[in-house]
Amino acid sequence: MESLLPLLLLAVGFVALILGANWLVNGATSIGVRAKLSPLIIGLTIVAFGTSLPELIVNIFSCAKGSPGLAIGNIIGSNTMNILLILGVSATIWPIDVSRVSIRRDIPAGFFATLVIALMANDFFMSKDAVIDVNWIEGVVLLACGIGYLLLTLRKNDDADKADDVQEAMPWGKTILSLVLGIVGLYFGGELVSHNAQILARNWGMSESTIGLTVVATATSLPELITSIVAATKKNSGIAIGNVLGSNILNIFIVLGVSALITPLPFEPLMNKQLMILFAANILMLLFVFTGKGRKLSRFEGVLLTLGYVGFIWFSLAMQ
Repeated sequence: MESLLPLLLLAVGFVALILGANWLVNGATSIGVRAKLSPLIIGLTIVAFGTSLPELIVNIFSCAKGSPGLAIGNIIGSNTMNILLILGVSATIWPIDVSRVSIRRDIPAGFFATLVIALMANDFFMSKDAVIDVNWIEGVVLLACGIGYLLLTLRKNDDADKADDVQEAMPWGKTILSLVLGIVGLYFGGELVSHNAQILARNWGMSESTIGLTVVATATSLPELITSIVAATKKNSGIAIGNVLGSNILNIFIVLGVSALITPLPFEPLMNKQLMILFAANILMLLFVFTGKGRKLSRFEGVLLTLGYVGFIWFSLAMQ
């Protein structure tokens, strides 16, 4: 019973985060249109980053309030959910065709990002005697990698990268209101999620990293889930997989990079098992793309990916 109120407040926080991210993206996109930015620039910057805002805000609040244990768990859980559940559900709705640019650029970048954070989390680059963490120097490296990826994406673009459904500019009054509501929603949503996730972790006897891997990661990935499901129902598979791959890369390079600048991010060695699952999910996705007819994820493969996510959650909870 003592967990009921924090659970309700956590849910309210997640709703505020998702609505806030949507309002902020709409307002920022409207300004981008008025500034005559191309649809490609808007899609690759404002819209693409919007789906990673919940993870970023939750991590910033958690780190600022002395609970950095949520940060890495949140990203590992979110990225695993993106591949196994979101791609799985999307492919089950409609088979996903994978573009050549995703195979050449985004899938390798996702592997590289996962490898980098695994090495950093285990102090492969900067050996220490006591606490294993990702420090501010490594945070700077992550941010540099993220900027490099964005620059590469902008330089080597083709039709597969272009955003087709960028909104028209809203009136100035509505644009400003959307920006203000977005900022307020993200602030209070981040506050509610970070605070009540700590309370639930204590009440349930779970570590912060496990709460991040499961509850927080699932909820902060809702924007990606909604975006990909809508894209799949419209048979727009390029958006579905591009949204997932881009979000995973930004989550590691940008979100964890910013988080590590605020405070060192502690890493529990037991989470190496979840990192291995994330690697396995990347490999499984790649195998599915190159097996069967054409470069695509079939409905059957989508079901297998979805079942894999159920197994991931069960395994993460069983480790407690």
